Amino acid sequence: MLYNNDFPIFRSFVHGVDIKIPLADNKYVPEINFDNAATTPPLKTVLSEVLAFSPMYSSIHRGTGYKSRYSSYMYEKSREIIGEFVGADLNKDTIVFVKNATEAINKLSYRLDKKNGRNVILSTNMEHHSNDLPWRKRFKVDYIDIDDNGRLSLSDLEYKLKKYSHTIRLVTVTGISNVTGYINPIYTIAELAHKYNAEILVDGAQLVAHAPINMHPKNPNNHIDYLVFSAHKMYAPFGIGVLIGPRKSFEEGDPDYAGGGTVEIVTHDYVKWTKPPHKEEAGSPNIIGVIALSAAMKTLKNLGLQNIHEYEKILTKYAIEGLKLIPDLKIYGDTNNYTDRIGIITFNIKGIHHEILANILSYEAGIAVRNGCFCAHPYLHKLLNVSNEVIEKRIKNSNLPHPGMVRISFGMYNSKEEINILINALNNISNNKNYYLNKYEKKSARFHID
Repeated sequence: MLYNNDFPIFRSFVHGVDIKIPLADNKYVPEINFDNAATTPPLKTVLSEVLAFSPMYSSIHRGTGYKSRYSSYMYEKSREIIGEFVGADLNKDTIVFVKNATEAINKLSYRLDKKNGRNVILSTNMEHHSNDLPWRKRFKVDYIDIDDNGRLSLSDLEYKLKKYSHTIRLVTVTGISNVTGYINPIYTIAELAHKYNAEILVDGAQLVAHAPINMHPKNPNNHIDYLVFSAHKMYAPFGIGVLIGPRKSFEEGDPDYAGGGTVEIVTHDYVKWTKPPHKEEAGSPNIIGVIALSAAMKTLKNLGLQNIHEYEKILTKYAIEGLKLIPDLKIYGDTNNYTDRIGIITFNIKGIHHEILANILSYEAGIAVRNGCFCAHPYLHKLLNVSNEVIEKRIKNSNLPHPGMVRISFGMYNSKEEINILINALNNISNNKNYYLNKYEKKSARFHID
């Protein structure tokens, strides 16, 4: 194992984790980053490989110079590294480079055909907006329910698969919730989808850096048809994302973006598109982003995704057990079963608006968290029991305070020591609410505590 019970060896691989930042009193402390579900810091190996590659940086696929040929080779070689990392079948699948997971889902929503009248997409009530809104324009969308703890209802999934058995095209589901950290049973969902002649898309934005995934497991009925993810959530900045799916899905029809690199022949009256994936990658590609992602995957593979997953589960349990003891703090989701979740935890302290609480943690303790609805409004509304009346008021007046939560999310480099600092800070805040409210509530007119 590359960790012990108190501190991960993984930390030494991550850049910038010990940088000191100023507090409200101008003291400097090492920042504690518990906002990894939004973006992770870069790996040192990523920065090293980008720097090492940079003297060879050149345009790809078009130049005959050595640097161009080398850049082209590295760009295409990266597809193999990525495919191996997620268990894609490169004889059948294609790997398309995009900006991020959001663009990947939008691209697929445009390219996915409605074969044999199948025009229904089953999303879920726990999805990020990026795995909901793109489908609404071209398909009929229905949503799989969640239970009282916020977990996906497999019985409702099968009910709706039966209901739309002749029109279902795709089941699209997050691999891990960005709100509760629940790990969805994607292989079971895949088997159910295939049973009803539907395909499955897994939004892997919160999954690929935290747990192993295999798009083609031993049981062929459990295979994942489409997978999307973003490099910036797996320790690789520079703006690259990935869409993986069957090559045949991209062979027919026009790409959503047209331009350089997407064609074989063009006249004023005729266009012959090139083959995927290049057909889907208009313009000069982000070769630096691709190099960064490949470097991150090589490092994560060497460290072991299962090792990372097990360590982050230890952090999750440790944090929840500590949060449970804090007065007036409510944790959302199941706080007793840790077997199917990663280190994403959401909570509120009674009487303190979520944005105030997030600011206090930053200014007073140097702890970076996220607050709000995390681009998953319907899921938050359900978990918070927000009434339709409150939602309608917010629709009419966007200046009203929005319901939300505070979210902490762990990376492989976080430690129990950092969690202890968080627990102590939250205890102090909860036990001294009036002091902190007087200090921070007046900083924004949006803060109104009922």
